[in-house]
Amino acid sequence: MLKQFASLVAALFVAVLACHPAAENEPPNVVLLMADDMGWAQTGYYGHPLLQTPHLDAMAGAGLRMDRFYAGAPSCTPTRATVLTGRTNDRTGAFRVGDSINKQEKTLAVAFRQAGYATAHFGKWHLNQVHPSGDNPLPGDDPHNPGELGFDYWLSHTNQFNLDPVFSQSGVPKQFEGDSSEILVAEALRYISEQRENGKPVFAVIWYASPHRPFGAFPEDEEPFASLDDASKTHHAEIVAMDRSIGALRDGLRELGIADNTLVWFTSDNGGLPDISYGPEHPGVRPDTTGHLRGFKKDFYEGGLRVPTIIEWPGGIAPRITSFPASTMDIFPTLIEVAGLDPSSINEVHDGISIAGVFESEPARREQPIGFRASGGLAWLDNDVKLVRNYFSDPTDPFELYNVIDDPGEDDNLIEQQPEVAARMRAELDAWNRSVDKSVTGADYPEGRVLPSGRDS
Repeated sequence: MLKQFASLVAALFVAVLACHPAAENEPPNVVLLMADDMGWAQTGYYGHPLLQTPHLDAMAGAGLRMDRFYAGAPSCTPTRATVLTGRTNDRTGAFRVGDSINKQEKTLAVAFRQAGYATAHFGKWHLNQVHPSGDNPLPGDDPHNPGELGFDYWLSHTNQFNLDPVFSQSGVPKQFEGDSSEILVAEALRYISEQRENGKPVFAVIWYASPHRPFGAFPEDEEPFASLDDASKTHHAEIVAMDRSIGALRDGLRELGIADNTLVWFTSDNGGLPDISYGPEHPGVRPDTTGHLRGFKKDFYEGGLRVPTIIEWPGGIAPRITSFPASTMDIFPTLIEVAGLDPSSINEVHDGISIAGVFESEPARREQPIGFRASGGLAWLDNDVKLVRNYFSDPTDPFELYNVIDDPGEDDNLIEQQPEVAARMRAELDAWNRSVDKSVTGADYPEGRVLPSGRDS
């Protein structure tokens, strides 16, 4: 098959270009991986009833498995903006799916480039304007392509892709053959190899389109799920192919001799889909993607926000499991500390914290709560307790309060039993909300909000 050939070529390529092992004082390479719509429970290491994810399982066993990691929002574009900025999405102009990020934002890619890294984006971008008509051209000449946000090189698509994709290669369309997940990793390894030859550390972002609709997979990956309906079968098969690509990435980094000094951070952009079935041949198995958590993609309950996450860095992290609450907004502050980036490279008003200390030990608690705001939904997570008003609620609807450790299914609303806790958290959320409102006006930018050509920046 084409995908097997692509994998073989990638393996041979990295073997030929294998370099000397990383020196002790070299800055770490950083690779950020993000699945698209992969639910918290869709891994082998969480005991999924059907899926086998041997490469993610191996990564979890060798790195830091984060059991309480949260997407910055329960949807695609907003979460991607939080990764690149360390700020909640509304501050950045990425209010909902299809919005473009403000070009005035300080981005992680620019921070790495200023630190001497080669920077590259591979895969789904979705931070440039997505047209309501469905006509979503490849990132190219538009003013919000990855090159305009700090990436030296990109092989990207505005939105969705599956088999035999066409990507924008730094603005020039290029056709590929095979499974998109494996293509992205093969091309990322090619780029990393070239930069390694040039003596430059690499910051690479690989944003998969799997397992988002529309689904597409090869028959051999669908075969283990033959008892499922067509959509569910292909959905699961996409995760299998993505997992295999992660195995190819880990193998490639080892063959290049840089695995020990490369931090690989895997997560998902939001919770799983609500209508993935396990079929009548699997009675008693919950027909969802989020396990015992409540809600799905778009929800501000745990199932919409909590996502599978692993950080592997053999030279910097000993294998263990953590229940420390963290989010995609923490990625930028953490990498400032880990990679020695300029602390001023992030906007002074940001919402994440460095979790580099979690790499070594388990803090007693998180000192700064995590705020979530997108598409009308709100949540405020203070360690074990979460105040939430879901996205479809009327703005006048009451908030709900849950202890997400004792009650991960969020069945027992504590808003009346714990009025003092609820009042304190509501006051904190309101203050944070006012700060976000201020950011939306452009108050965080020295020049104020710039509106080019009558459009949002």
